[in-house]
Amino acid sequence: MAKILVIDDERSIRNTLQEILEYESHEVVLAEDGIKGLELLTKSKFDVVMCDIKMPEMDGQEVLKRIVELYPDQTVVMISGHGDIDTAVDSIKHGAFDFLAKPLDLNRILITIKNALEKTDLVQEAKVLKRKVSKSFDIVGESEAITKVKDIIDKVAPTDARVLITGENGTGKELVARWLHEKSERKPNPFIEVNCAAIPSELIESELFGHEKGAFTSAHKQRKGKFEQANGGTLFLDEIGDMSLSAQAKVLRALQENKVSRVGSDKDIKVNVRVVAATNKDIATEISKGNFREDLYHRLSVILIKVPPLRERKGDIKLLSDHFVKLVCKEHGVKQKKISEKAVKELEKQHWSGNIREFRNVIERLIILSNDEITDKDVVAYASSAL
Repeated sequence: MAKILVIDDERSIRNTLQEILEYESHEVVLAEDGIKGLELLTKSKFDVVMCDIKMPEMDGQEVLKRIVELYPDQTVVMISGHGDIDTAVDSIKHGAFDFLAKPLDLNRILITIKNALEKTDLVQEAKVLKRKVSKSFDIVGESEAITKVKDIIDKVAPTDARVLITGENGTGKELVARWLHEKSERKPNPFIEVNCAAIPSELIESELFGHEKGAFTSAHKQRKGKFEQANGGTLFLDEIGDMSLSAQAKVLRALQENKVSRVGSDKDIKVNVRVVAATNKDIATEISKGNFREDLYHRLSVILIKVPPLRERKGDIKLLSDHFVKLVCKEHGVKQKKISEKAVKELEKQHWSGNIREFRNVIERLIILSNDEITDKDVVAYASSAL
C-alpha cells in the first residue's frame, strides 16, 4: 500500500482518482490547489504526488518546481488536458516522472502509478546502498590534532607500509583506513573490511583464510577468505585486539610470507595485500597479559596513527555540525536545515564519550525532532544520550 497525494482543483477528478486508488488499497490524500498540496508535503511523506497542470493561484508547473527544489527525490506525476500535452512533456524535463492525459483512462492510471511506485522503491534502495557503501568518507576538521592525522595519511598512503590505527570507539578509525586505501595506488582494487570482534573465534580463521569443501561440518563448498578477496588491494582488520591467538599466528605467517592456506588444505596461495589494522585496546597491556603476540604487533605497527577523541578537537564541532546536517538532511530527503551558533556552542559543551559516532547520531536526532533551525534549546533537550 502506498500513500498518494492528489492535487487538482476539479473535485470530480480528485474524487475519481481517490476512488480508483483506494480500490487498489492505496491511501489517498486530496488537495484542491497547489498551495494546499505543498503544505501537506511539509507535514507528511508521500510515495507519489499527482498534480494537475492548470490550476488557479499556483499552476502545476510552479508546484513541480517547488517540489523538485524542496524534495528532489519525490516522484511526481502530472495531470494534463489535451491542450497541455506539450507542457506535460516539458515538465518531465524539469523533474516529473510521467503525465496522465485527460480524460483519465483506468488502465493508464494503474500502469503509471505502478511504474511510479517502482521508481520510488528504487530511489530508496539506492539511497540505502549508497549509505552502506560510501558512508561519506570525508575526514572533516581543521584542528591541530586531526590535521596531524591527515598529514600522516598523505605521507603513508602512497607506500605499502603496514599501519596500526588506534583510538577510542567512534573516533573514525575506519575512515582513516579507507583514506589510506583511496590515496594509494591500490585504489582500483578491493578494500576488504573484517571486524575481528564480530566474528566468533572458531570462525575467524575461515573468514580470513577461507576453507575447502568438507573442512568442517557446515563447509558445504569451497570459500575464498578475506586475504584472497583483498588480493591487490587493502585488507582492513578492525578491532584486531579481539583476535584469537591461533588466528594471530596465521596472520603473522601471512604477513611474513605473503601466503595463506585455506582451512582444510595444505596448499599455499600467494597474496599481495596491504594490511591496515585498528584497535581501541591498549596493545601494550594486552601483550603483557598474554592476549596479543608481540611479534605480530611489530609486524603491524610500521606506522602508528592515533585518532584523537572528539573532546580533544572541540574546535572542529562547527565544521562537523555543518557537514552532518547537510549529509543527514540529504539521506532523509528533507529540506536543508540550519544550525544556530548558540546550538554549536551548546554542542561544544558536551563530553562526547561516543565520539564522532555519537555526534552524528545526535545531529540526526536533532534534524528529526527540530524545526527548520536547530537551536541551543533543541540541543539541551535532545543531545543527551540518556546513559
